[in-house]
Amino acid sequence: MTIAAHPAPLPRLETVTSPAGRIAARLIVDGAPLLIRGGELGNSAAHRGYLASRWEKLERLGLNAIVAPAYWELVEPAEGVFDWTSVDELIEDAESHGMRIVLLWFGSWKNSMSCYAPGWVKTDTARFPRARDARGRALEILTPFSSENRDADARAFAALMAHLRDHDLRRTVVMVQVENEIGMIPDARDHCDAAREAFGSAVPDALTSALGRESGSWREVFGDGPGASEAFMAWHFARYVDAVAAAGRAELDLPMYTNAALIRKDYEPGQYPSAGPLPHLAEIWHAGAPSLDFLAPDIYFPEFAEWTGRYVDSGNPLFVPEALRCTDACVNALYAFGAHGAIGFSAFGIEQITGLAEDLLGQSFAVLRQLDGLIAESVGRDRMLGLLPPVENPRAAHRARLGGLLLNATYERTVAPGLADGVINESGDRPADLTRLPAGAIVIQTGELEFVVAGIGTTIVFEPGEEGDGEIGILSCDEGGFDEAGEWVTHRRLNGDETHQGRHVRLVPGSFTIQRVALYRYR
Repeated sequence: MTIAAHPAPLPRLETVTSPAGRIAARLIVDGAPLLIRGGELGNSAAHRGYLASRWEKLERLGLNAIVAPAYWELVEPAEGVFDWTSVDELIEDAESHGMRIVLLWFGSWKNSMSCYAPGWVKTDTARFPRARDARGRALEILTPFSSENRDADARAFAALMAHLRDHDLRRTVVMVQVENEIGMIPDARDHCDAAREAFGSAVPDALTSALGRESGSWREVFGDGPGASEAFMAWHFARYVDAVAAAGRAELDLPMYTNAALIRKDYEPGQYPSAGPLPHLAEIWHAGAPSLDFLAPDIYFPEFAEWTGRYVDSGNPLFVPEALRCTDACVNALYAFGAHGAIGFSAFGIEQITGLAEDLLGQSFAVLRQLDGLIAESVGRDRMLGLLPPVENPRAAHRARLGGLLLNATYERTVAPGLADGVINESGDRPADLTRLPAGAIVIQTGELEFVVAGIGTTIVFEPGEEGDGEIGILSCDEGGFDEAGEWVTHRRLNGDETHQGRHVRLVPGSFTIQRVALYRYR
């Protein structure tokens, strides 16, 4: 690994609370905000030989960071014996391609299971006990009710962070995820002897105090249903993760988080990875794992706006470490930054992305790269908006407010037939190409009646925010972009058909564009 002459400043999170009371955060790297345009590697992809032929694709996509695992089984093949080859090679290769790393610690748990624990842990079940189901059968899950399990993981993670402290002096690794998609399955709680004893005890005072509840048993505090079992496991998972994270932070104080697999509609605890850092359990996780900076969602469901909102509403800045690798990833990225001032967005299995999804994500990241400065300045200031088609009725007008104005957004998800430029397909004629395209936008207010609008397949009509405010017209609408110095460069002035004779701003379907709009009031 290349060693820098002097360590770079430690990356840090700068938390911002908006005037509306919502929490956001900027990741500060080398003294400046870094908005992560990321891609998470497949679980078994973080190897030099495998990635060698794939870096060109990652560069072409416009990534500035990869989200990549460090594997406990590889870094500690024998107890107390460490091999940092896989970690060092990953850092060297990312650095040589101009990318940062969000490092994932695949330790005790990965997608609930303990498949990345080293063999010396897996095979010594007397020392490193397993969770058990309601019938007493051992599961492929290390129980969180074992100090041996916890302390072995914490020692390995601390060793990893100490290695990064001493060898990653350029701070290529900017943030760390502790464990991965923790949760109990197929039962809502662990039934090993230690877990049974703990469930029969009173809820710890630290938790009832944090929640503002009266003391009592788990069922008395959280009810008789599976919710009590899930709350019980969430607390104990959180305490375990906190011990691991704290051990690592004592060696190198990088921003840390953990992530969650989300809940399918109508699933009950045990049918999904229960007790993970989910929004309805956020208070428990925040109380139990104060060493973490935030909780993060892995979003593979179409309700992207709903899930991101739930995480922010539960007191977290937004970072999306995993998202579905699909054509909509490109607009979901815009939404994450526009709606919530996200720390970053990352599609999963990024080295495997192909076709239309690859092309559109590259276009989206190119737009975000140009908007980096504007977005960073706007985080926490209530002057950005993300727009996505409502899941329940994508064809309905989407009404949103920004800067005292009302925005009516509609979405086009197919390329219109050959009509006059800028005209929406109002006739209902079927387009020749029925490929379902993504639609969405980011809107950033840059002045009292000035906005930058970027995205794809979205038409916006600006209206006064209140009755009696007069009408809103388009004074000018320019299509263009921002150069390397952050200065606006106009490619063309849009008017006439392109703005529907001054009635709307339209981002055409099929490709990403940026427009700078000045409005005016008239009566």
